[in-house]
Amino acid sequence: MAGPEQIRDLMPFAALIGAELTEATPEVVRGRLDWAPERCTAGGLLHGGALMSLADGAGGALAFLNLPEGATGTATIESKTNFLRGVREGTVTSTTRPLHRGRTMIVIETELTDEQGRLVAKVTQTQAFHYPRA
Repeated sequence: MAGPEQIRDLMPFAALIGAELTEATPEVVRGRLDWAPERCTAGGLLHGGALMSLADGAGGALAFLNLPEGATGTATIESKTNFLRGVREGTVTSTTRPLHRGRTMIVIETELTDEQGRLVAKVTQTQAFHYPRA
């Protein structure tokens, strides 16, 4: 099985924004994203799009690790984010777990926390599984 960095490298955008995967199993994917000025809004807050991208990449990795037999890939078809606090420094950590695994889709939940363990955002997403066309 591929390691976390190899899985992350399959998603060039995740690498571009500086996201890292630190653990990747079918049960949990953990990642991180460091605060950096180029990832911020005008007010110095880590941009919501950067946070959502961390969660989406981790969700994609989890979906990939849960591909049903015969499935060839996955794609996000729905994502909902609740932002709970701003991040002005440090590192955001993501913890992603499956809520439901089906034959055609997987529903995933990601918690984003700051260095003090405070919840920054909660993301729920649905990923569809792709199968070869007959």
